[in-house]
Amino acid sequence: MDNRSQIREFLTSRRAKITPQQAGLPSYGTRRVPGLRRAEVAQLAGVSVEYYSRLERGDLSGVSDSVLDALARALRLDDAERTHLEDLARAAGPGPRRRRRSAPRRVRPTVQRMLDSMTDAPAIVMNGRCDVLAANALGRALYAPMIEAARGAAPNHARFIFLDPRSRDFWGDWDRAADDTVALLQAEAGRDPCDKALTELVGELSTRSDDFRARWARHDVRQHHIGTKPFRHPVVGDLELDYESLDLPTDGLTVVAYGAEPGSDSADRLRLLASWATTEAAPTR
Repeated sequence: MDNRSQIREFLTSRRAKITPQQAGLPSYGTRRVPGLRRAEVAQLAGVSVEYYSRLERGDLSGVSDSVLDALARALRLDDAERTHLEDLARAAGPGPRRRRRSAPRRVRPTVQRMLDSMTDAPAIVMNGRCDVLAANALGRALYAPMIEAARGAAPNHARFIFLDPRSRDFWGDWDRAADDTVALLQAEAGRDPCDKALTELVGELSTRSDDFRARWARHDVRQHHIGTKPFRHPVVGDLELDYESLDLPTDGLTVVAYGAEPGSDSADRLRLLASWATTEAAPTR
């Protein structure tokens, strides 16, 4: 990933999202491009136009925390966007860029045991590239279509969503799933621009999917710690599951666990899915 291009495109895209009216600035006449002008962002951030122009050209090296704070306020960045800006600035720092320690290709046995102990809740472990590295029995049952599509390789959310037509049947809200997945990859690119596997993944998806390419160009980033996801499972039908994410900082991985509201149709279907998973896992005689 080219850090300067990431910075330039991120700041430009955030500037384009804010109107002068939203920023409390007067607006005169028709604008050729949407959003704020560079001079207006500089005014809001309390820096010179020349300095902000340098930043937007992709040079965040040596920028202070106070300037990052001012930029975040001027561009109305949310927490995820602010963290992304900090990651981009850190990667642009002086000295040779070092890639983060590579996330493991397998989870530790203790993590797998924790997953397996969660018998009533689907659970998976993901890395920042959206590879699913481990799951419990119910997690494998929930994501059966994606695991099948991977054909023995590590299932990847982005590849399944953008390259496999079955994903549009699997996700109850495909557009939202696609947006969220690209936002996660954007955040990971800011944290680790030297990740060769991530660069190759983005290149592959950009080449093969117009839907991915359009979303990648938006430079949206989000945090997905809690929420609700709708599924259309081929065996049990519609599921609406709450999820919670738990980071494993030592490993650079994330555990995602799902559950259904007690007494709901989704809870009944989740029990049916658990029964199906047990049947599928049973040895044949």
